[in-house]
Amino acid sequence: MTASLDLVDVDSLLTAEEVDVRAAARRFADERLRPALPEWFESGSIPARELAKELGSLGFLGMHLTGYGCAGLGPVAYGLACLEIEAADSGMRSLVSVQGSLAMYAIWKYGSAAQKEEWLPRMSAGEAIGCFGLTEPDFGSNPGGMRTNARRDGDDWVLNGSKMWITNGSVADVAVVWARTDEGVRGFVVPAGTPGFSAPEIKQKMSLRASVTSELVLDDVRLPASAVLPEAQGLSGPLGCLNEARFGIVFGAMGAARDCLETAIAYAGERTVFDKPLSGYQLTQGKIADMAVELNKGILLAVHLGRLKEKGALRPEQVSVGKLNNTREAIAIARECRTILAANGISGEYPIMRHANNLESVLTYEGTSEIHQLVIGQALTGQNAFR
Repeated sequence: MTASLDLVDVDSLLTAEEVDVRAAARRFADERLRPALPEWFESGSIPARELAKELGSLGFLGMHLTGYGCAGLGPVAYGLACLEIEAADSGMRSLVSVQGSLAMYAIWKYGSAAQKEEWLPRMSAGEAIGCFGLTEPDFGSNPGGMRTNARRDGDDWVLNGSKMWITNGSVADVAVVWARTDEGVRGFVVPAGTPGFSAPEIKQKMSLRASVTSELVLDDVRLPASAVLPEAQGLSGPLGCLNEARFGIVFGAMGAARDCLETAIAYAGERTVFDKPLSGYQLTQGKIADMAVELNKGILLAVHLGRLKEKGALRPEQVSVGKLNNTREAIAIARECRTILAANGISGEYPIMRHANNLESVLTYEGTSEIHQLVIGQALTGQNAFR
């Protein structure tokens, strides 16, 4: 955040290492991502493998994990990297967080020693890309209703079903797939070349266009017993991974909001209306002030949750508070910034409408606003209102 936007001196809360990580992520976003993003968004395609290797070489993949070539950095450093990358584009942050906080985290947290040794070093280097198969066409907010199933056949497992809206799916070398079994929900490590496994890319997206989004199809996919994640049984496994990813979104959404606000302030300073800059009008300053207050509050909340995570004290409902508030405020900021740019706000020359479109997805994935409201509501009332 530029000094002019840091109204509450957030930087005073950060360590030197966290500031350095943020600076490195910002340089990557400025030098590598921003120049190409308008074209990637327009074409609906990205050089995913090339980007993964570059991100891996900088230590941004699985950066909050330890061992296996991972950087082992703290939660706030990871969050700030997510913020800076999402300030460029939410799709770019999705690539990072799905790789590190979903696919890699699942193997790191729940996998066998052999699974970790096989996949994590390559994934942290960006030499292998992972995806996370939980959401299904008819079961997003209710993953417990999943229809994808795995049955034993001798020493093997046979998987059938489909997953939907899977980031990185079509370019993934490995998929972590969750399926219903007689033992409850289990996770499976599925190499992309396994017979019966396919990942057709989803096209005609109006959001997250600079990102690979896919369906996963499992048609009698036969896997050895060693493909099971041994330490995950039941929905607690995938839900634990989702909490990791949601944490990155708490920071990341504020990056998109900041980029919109910086763009709007710069534009308002240059745009002349009735013989003076647009930024010189009270209505414009009122909008800018309100958005800056919400941006600073959101970043303070993110850093506070990061400090709780450092101590191992972060509760799921607290992650829901962060995800609900920061995605909701980010999309409101994007829409308000668009009004300052007026017709220019919808042009690809500026990033605001791209951010607004992306944030529609960020608002929904890793738990819709309604789901996070119910998580918070249950924590406050003790009543489960999901059904």
